Amino acid sequence: MRQILSAFFAHPTAEISSTAKIGAGAKIWDFVKVREGASIGPETIVGMSAYIDADVSIGARCKIQNGAYIYRGTVLEDGVFVGPGACLANDRFPRAITPDGRLKGPEDWVRGKIRVSYGASIGAGVIVVPDVTIGRFAMVAAGAVVTCDIPDHGLAAGVRGRLIGYVCSCGRRLDLVGSTLRCDECGLVSPVSRLSPALQLTRRKF
Repeated sequence: MRQILSAFFAHPTAEISSTAKIGAGAKIWDFVKVREGASIGPETIVGMSAYIDADVSIGARCKIQNGAYIYRGTVLEDGVFVGPGACLANDRFPRAITPDGRLKGPEDWVRGKIRVSYGASIGAGVIVVPDVTIGRFAMVAAGAVVTCDIPDHGLAAGVRGRLIGYVCSCGRRLDLVGSTLRCDECGLVSPVSRLSPALQLTRRKF
């Protein structure tokens, strides 16, 4: 029987495994697929046609937008945003068959892992390859392909994704003013020592 932690909403067309765990106040919308052993935290919203693979762990108050695909081996901490059409994959060396031509089975490949940390945001159409950690309140721009770790508050963009700046916890881009990072929106001030060495060298507004 499905483990219901408390009352949640599921659209009639959603398909939720009987072994999935769904938190209080979660909302599972049209044509969503939630597979066996997956865990979705309280107040999380999963948009239309999203796919949540087996054993995926999604924290509280996350937003998973329409058509996002989150594969086994992924952990989303609390407060994570996943944009429409994003894909969090789990096979870094994908093949349908083995070198001798057999159809690959579960024993023929190594499942990768992805962790998206507290408050981070994954933009629309982003692809995240396995064995990557995305830091707290980091932001990945739409259409990027993430192949390496992104630090806390890091702003990554491009194919392949690279660090181009830093963002505030409110989501706005941080400005480099002298030796500090400043947010014009909420007034956050942070020392420049938190920057990666490459960005420290540029000494410019991102």
